[in-house]
Amino acid sequence: MAKVTRDDVARLAGTSTAVVSYVINNGPRPVAPATRERVLAAIKELGYRPDRVAQAMASRRTDLIGMIVPDARQPFFAEMTHAVEQAASERGKMVLVGNSDYVEERETHYLRAFLGMRVSGLILVSHGLTDQAAAEIDAWDARVVLLHERPEAIDDVAVVTDDVGGAQLATRHLLEHGHAYVACVGGTAETPTVGDPVSDHVEGWRRAMREAGRSTEGRLFEAPYNRYDAYQVALGFLGGPDRPTAIFCSTDDQAIGVLRAARELRIDVPGELAVAGFDDVKEAALTDPPLTTVASDRPAMARAAVDLVLDDGLRVAGSRRERLKVFPSRLVVRRSCGCGG
Repeated sequence: MAKVTRDDVARLAGTSTAVVSYVINNGPRPVAPATRERVLAAIKELGYRPDRVAQAMASRRTDLIGMIVPDARQPFFAEMTHAVEQAASERGKMVLVGNSDYVEERETHYLRAFLGMRVSGLILVSHGLTDQAAAEIDAWDARVVLLHERPEAIDDVAVVTDDVGGAQLATRHLLEHGHAYVACVGGTAETPTVGDPVSDHVEGWRRAMREAGRSTEGRLFEAPYNRYDAYQVALGFLGGPDRPTAIFCSTDDQAIGVLRAARELRIDVPGELAVAGFDDVKEAALTDPPLTTVASDRPAMARAAVDLVLDDGLRVAGSRRERLKVFPSRLVVRRSCGCGG
């Protein structure tokens, strides 16, 4: 059976192929309602399916957005990816997702692949890009929006949370419960010191401790971002003789690992140990006890990122204020900190 073409649709509808294109793409020129109905009826009768590859070659853009995250298995990134997919769907776009596993080479691999597919733009959750990867972005004239992280080496449009302020809120809240100090579960030695949310969470913890006149010396524990490794780290510092009575964790996933270690060591939470996290993943409300944490408006951040990556004129240089969208953080109080809610 011969392939149905746009010319076939135009002949049956009694119009030009340009008008058929305007109907399919919803623009750029308006089409009279009666003409639109004839074109849609012809498309349905003939079973016409637009050739998206040909469209991409002609327009240099597809209906796709590329998104690269460090690890979609982690609840925060899974929920953020889902929010981006929903926001993109509202704009008639689809999202291609690649997991970098915090490896630069893998991130660059997805970057090249998505650019080769002529995506409409890229949403990156990145520790940083190699010079070669940045050069490829420039060569393809790709629109890039950084989400959640804003590495020092990348000067592009970014949508982030007030990570420092949110960590201060959580640490202050734990101190208000009367603890002598609050320990912190941060990142690893490989965690970037600038532009990384976990580093900002540690900085917020430090500021809140300084404000309260408390020392941070020896009270920062390094751990990977996931619950499994954080659980192993927590077994060590919770099993020692000088265990803290309050802990702020840089991610909810880490906090979930700490709660598991505390249960295994028969440490009562929050009676003997208060715990707070950051991210407010859905699972935080289901831990035992429910986890006090810091939340941001992920759906709004996702919509902002999608709108920015699709809108024209993004890559025109502007002020830092214009290029950086910071969403506020808020404290979500549950029982793990010692509150009765």
